[in-house]
Amino acid sequence: MADRQSSYGNEDSVGKQLDEIKKNSRTIKGSLTRYILNTKTLIDGERLRRERFGEEDKSKPHKTIILVGETGTGKSTLINAIINYMLGVKWEDRIWCEIIETKDDQTKSQTNAVTVYDVFAEESPFSLSIIDTPGYGSTEGKEDDLNVTETLHELFRSKDGVREIDLVCLVVSSNTTRLTDRQLYVFDSILSLFGIDVERNIVVLITHAPKKPKNALKAIKESNVRCAKTGKEPVYFSFDNSHCEDFNEDDDKTAWDKNEENMQNFFTFLNDSKTVSLKMTENVMKLRKQLTASIFNLKDRIKQTDQKKTELEQTKKALKQYEEEKKDMNNFEYEVDEVYKEMVPIESEWWHIQSKKATCCRVCKENCHYPGCWWVKDVSWCSVMSKGKCQSCTRKCDAKDHFRGEKIYVSKTRKVKRTYKDLMKKYEKESGETKSVMSSLENEIKENEVEKKYLVEQCYQNVVTLEVTALKSDSAFVIQHLDFLIEIMKEIGKTEGVQRLEELKKM
Repeated sequence: MADRQSSYGNEDSVGKQLDEIKKNSRTIKGSLTRYILNTKTLIDGERLRRERFGEEDKSKPHKTIILVGETGTGKSTLINAIINYMLGVKWEDRIWCEIIETKDDQTKSQTNAVTVYDVFAEESPFSLSIIDTPGYGSTEGKEDDLNVTETLHELFRSKDGVREIDLVCLVVSSNTTRLTDRQLYVFDSILSLFGIDVERNIVVLITHAPKKPKNALKAIKESNVRCAKTGKEPVYFSFDNSHCEDFNEDDDKTAWDKNEENMQNFFTFLNDSKTVSLKMTENVMKLRKQLTASIFNLKDRIKQTDQKKTELEQTKKALKQYEEEKKDMNNFEYEVDEVYKEMVPIESEWWHIQSKKATCCRVCKENCHYPGCWWVKDVSWCSVMSKGKCQSCTRKCDAKDHFRGEKIYVSKTRKVKRTYKDLMKKYEKESGETKSVMSSLENEIKENEVEKKYLVEQCYQNVVTLEVTALKSDSAFVIQHLDFLIEIMKEIGKTEGVQRLEELKKM
């Protein structure tokens, strides 16, 4: 970073890019002059925004970082501090530049969208993209957090999105004495998105830290958060955000200088960090979504097999009674609860209204991805698709056999009457030969159980694969399904699998 010599309050000392900022930015006067930076909006969505500041210089290297932390940790102020450092703003300039307006008198509307700030500063040796996740861990709950995760998947996967990462920054306040369940949930949720190859690129940023943040460091160590380490110590950088507000006395210059030194150390680490491709991370995200989709689909299919088993048992009972009473089978008639599928509107309160979409297979009549990819326009881009085939539905059908809509398949039953002739037609047609109807019924019941075991094993293997691939496999998004999977595996007698899943849950 260039070292500009400047005198107190001498605005002529400000560099060329800052001169442009002063001309073209909204100004708020105070003990220091705040400049609200004008940015060019590249993406202006409800969940994803992308803004650019400055003119791109393709001769410079480019770095990308993501900041994540519980609401209220000071991410916005920290991002502004990074921008000021890149611009070369000095204490003597008596100015403060904001790409995110943080004061109460702000006029820009705040958003919970994931926002990418592409920053091109003339003073900086490299350009920088900062991915901000505002609202993560807010009181709005998991629904918004799932939208953040889905948005990051879109960002990492799209052609013009983010394909590489240099640092994942976990932001905590220095007054933290222990990481709360909410903080751990936020970190787990983010870390579960990344592959194991990102661990050395995870650092801790500690805000509101005028001195060494011993308590926060202890809390990080005790929580066993996965991050880069020097020996047994987590790699961290601390910042004192107080100087970013208003300053009048020379004491504030000490805080400014200390913060600038800390920022320089952070940028040196960033500059030396090895860029990591997000290909493995994208695969982890896709696998996680396939896992979730398969579990939702599994629940529906297990329900259907149980309903089908009831139907078959009713048939078997009626047939056995006729055989024991030696009645004429030509007069055999019985009533069963027949299983059928019906499409119904999605009514889950768990979704935002815009997200009420599901990917369904018209051949298998199954919900292959529900909840579905809210941002996908072409069904072939849905996360459950791989090489044009669905990885969720029973027959692994082509993408062209699927559709996206606001309805899902629901398995229902209805009372119907059947005859012995109906059974003979069914089993002769399916087996290709005449068999005992009773034997065929018993075989079909057994096949249902085999299918059920196969589906459970498939889900279990997805969890195991994810545990090996992901940086943090025991995220809240998997935990919410473990109870269901554990109970089903107990039912089919998979003792070792149950033990492994219970250990994962305890973590």
